[in-house]
Amino acid sequence: MRDILLIALLAFLGACAAGLLGAAALWLLRRRSLTTSLAVVAAVAVGAMLAGTLAVAQAMFLSAHDLTVVTTVVAMAAVVSLATALLLGRWVVARSRELTLAARHFGDDGGFTAPTGPATAELAALSRELAATSDRLTESRERERRLETSRRELVAWISHDLRTPLAGLRAMSEALEDGVAEDPDRYLRQIRTEVERLNAMVGDLFELSRIHAGSLVLTPARVSLYDLVGDAIAGADPLAREHGVRLVGDGVERVPVDVDSKEMSRVLGNLLVNAIRRTPADGTVAVSAAGSPDGVVLTVSDGCGGIPDEDLARVFDTGWRGTHARTPPAGAGLGLAIVRGIVEAHRGRATVRNIPGGCRFEVTLPPAGP
Repeated sequence: MRDILLIALLAFLGACAAGLLGAAALWLLRRRSLTTSLAVVAAVAVGAMLAGTLAVAQAMFLSAHDLTVVTTVVAMAAVVSLATALLLGRWVVARSRELTLAARHFGDDGGFTAPTGPATAELAALSRELAATSDRLTESRERERRLETSRRELVAWISHDLRTPLAGLRAMSEALEDGVAEDPDRYLRQIRTEVERLNAMVGDLFELSRIHAGSLVLTPARVSLYDLVGDAIAGADPLAREHGVRLVGDGVERVPVDVDSKEMSRVLGNLLVNAIRRTPADGTVAVSAAGSPDGVVLTVSDGCGGIPDEDLARVFDTGWRGTHARTPPAGAGLGLAIVRGIVEAHRGRATVRNIPGGCRFEVTLPPAGP
């Protein structure tokens, strides 16, 4: 038993010496190819066995014949081990190069196609992560393109909407100044109307700039959604009467919400104005609110005739006014963008979907706290 322990100790010391040399070699070759590292590891395994055998032989535990036999076996094992390590290293390096080539054009167009063929678990996981990152990059670029398109449309519409009332204000002011206005009071009323329109437009731009800059400060308080909807319907009723649209708010439950009542009133007002302007005469705009597992859901349904499927994702973009399916009304297309910004500031979400004869806007707000 004592001899076995001594043999084990000598073999361990010899193997440790070979392992230390291998660790030093790996450190010196750490910047080289993976094939080199695998070859070093295989050499360390064989060298550890050979060093332990020699240490045991030096202690006279092996005869010359036994030492020759063991050394021959170790040499053959070394050849096979090094060949296997080189083959494995070349295969892994080849897969790595394929992955490198696939990822080389990753930043050009956001596309990434994982190399075909078998790969190690680590390389396969890396390929999946690169593919997921590619998808996110593509979505980000598409979102950036939509935002840029929205900005351009916004500048174009704002320029148009400012030019028209400013030209009218200039003409009416010149007529009043020259004394050629047949009805000065009517001109003054019209000037006031145009000024209020411009003031509302500037207010929307200021609100949107605060949302985009992240400087929108909310003052949440516990309020009843029933009261908020009632006040919004009362405020939008004159516009609905002017357009011949019926406002229906019978499906509103008395559910509490923790919101900034001023900003949420703006959300409701924008949704109602948008629905009224896009609903034909004798149409109906219905408002409902109820609790749900996700929180509180507020819906505004109109009779606009529906939104093309390709435009549904752009409804809340800045400057979007609709397409041929929905005649663009007056305005800079900021109302729904403001709706989304305020709702997301409340940690909620705003969505839209088509329903028979129109579309339905849904605002989901977090449930009120205890």
